[in-house]
Amino acid sequence: MRWIPHARRVGAWDHGLFDRVAARHWPGGDRVLPSLSRAANHGVLWFAAAAGMAAVGTPRGRRAAVRGVASLAVASGTVNTLGKGAVRRARPLVDTVPVIRRLSRQPVTTSFPSGHAASAAAFATGVALESPRWGAVVAPVAAAVAFSRVYTGVHYPSDVLAGALLGVGAAYAVRGVSPTRAQLPAPARPVADAPPLRDGAGLVLVANVSAGQRTADPASDGDGNGDADGAPEGADRMVTDGGAAGPRTADGDRTATGGGAVAAGDAVAANAALSTVRSALPEAEIVVCDPASGSVTDAMEKAAARASDQSGALGVLGGDGTINAAATAALRYGVPLAVLPGGTRNHFAYDLGIETVADACRAVAAGEAAGVDVARFTPGPGRAEGDGDGGASGYFLNTFSLGSYPELVRIRERWAPRIGAWPAGVVAGVHVLRTSGQVEAGLGGRQRLLWQLFVGNCAYKGIGLAPVRRRDLADGLLDVRVVRGGRWARARLFAAALTSVVNRSPLHSTARLRRLRINDIPSGTLLAYDGEVAEAPAELLVDKLHEALTVYRPLPA
Repeated sequence: MRWIPHARRVGAWDHGLFDRVAARHWPGGDRVLPSLSRAANHGVLWFAAAAGMAAVGTPRGRRAAVRGVASLAVASGTVNTLGKGAVRRARPLVDTVPVIRRLSRQPVTTSFPSGHAASAAAFATGVALESPRWGAVVAPVAAAVAFSRVYTGVHYPSDVLAGALLGVGAAYAVRGVSPTRAQLPAPARPVADAPPLRDGAGLVLVANVSAGQRTADPASDGDGNGDADGAPEGADRMVTDGGAAGPRTADGDRTATGGGAVAAGDAVAANAALSTVRSALPEAEIVVCDPASGSVTDAMEKAAARASDQSGALGVLGGDGTINAAATAALRYGVPLAVLPGGTRNHFAYDLGIETVADACRAVAAGEAAGVDVARFTPGPGRAEGDGDGGASGYFLNTFSLGSYPELVRIRERWAPRIGAWPAGVVAGVHVLRTSGQVEAGLGGRQRLLWQLFVGNCAYKGIGLAPVRRRDLADGLLDVRVVRGGRWARARLFAAALTSVVNRSPLHSTARLRRLRINDIPSGTLLAYDGEVAEAPAELLVDKLHEALTVYRPLPA
């Protein structure tokens, strides 16, 4: 430490503080701190914390976990490659440290800076930059780990301080390369006029209590909502939402429980969401429907009509398929849409910047909204829906696809009620990779053999076959990604994915278009849109309705 100004004075302070910590009795410290210090070896404690945060399931928690681990990796790499080698300081003598505090295996690396303190500070700072609430949970543990290195006698206080500063710097370096959500420009930037519904009066909310869990094959009834065959109409019959007197219905009365069996997990999640709505927007009308009891589409149509009569807004709680049905009804009746995330993936809600039900409620109360694009697909000229060739038309807010993906969706939704959404996705992916056939269709004036055609509503960020993030929901463009078929197409594409060269593969091409015409589609070909599946007509036109839908979303200050 000779290179530090007043090195002797700093060294004396460092040794003196080390001795005072060793001499003082810390209640409970002998049992907790050595164990905590060992748990942080090789970052095990922080990897476990990151796994727990990700398992909670909130998008912000997952992002915070990833950012914390990335910051830890940068800090650890810096300490081990530069810090330890640049200042070769000997470890403290442990003569003054009580034996009960000492680690059973003493470190053999140099002392300056503390790698444990660097990792702890990096992880805690990275987490806090993404999620202050999770940061407040992690910070005391990180501070305890850093202190434990002095307490157990393996580092001087200055080692820990330098390591902590290095860890904080690593977290900010990661943020410089990969900005946090708060630093990014708000998506769906065109501001649109929407009525502020301060107490929720005028908001008619349809809640799908089984979002993400289908009750039948989605192609079985032809409406794309996965309703059971023969299900009665009028899905706005009420089920319990956990309130003492039930939610407010269309005629203003309060009702208790009604028909429709709902899975326990779905009911709990729906009840929590609806409790938040009732607290923030007490005058909102709530329609709780179960697709097993009727058509979600019918419920949306009735709710949109009531919202239009009141000059209010249509609300929806559910996954992307349910939101698609709500958007279609909102477009037809010309009312704003309030999206409350309640499904498995919630791509559209997250791209809007709505991560919780509370986010959506605040936007509705304040009248903060944006205009977003809506993409649509329609049968080609001279082919009307239902003309005998399996015609279909509709809107999509996220994605449209032909080829392997519709089959993946169909298999995933068949297995999801039995084994859960994510395991079902893995099963479906493996099955499609092994068995999916290719589709020959006309694209861009040429016949092409396709393994997958992906069309996104607005440009997606990132690389790959189907990236999952958008930063602008009103750019007027279709994000078209084509995976061509041919001999060994799947094997070649899989190899490209493993080596991260998908975008440079000759099998993969991308384009940004305003419209796309697809013709000569073989009979029986399935298409998927926003997680729904339908049979494709022989010819399709895919185009955009620019800023056609007004959606509530919290706007930046």
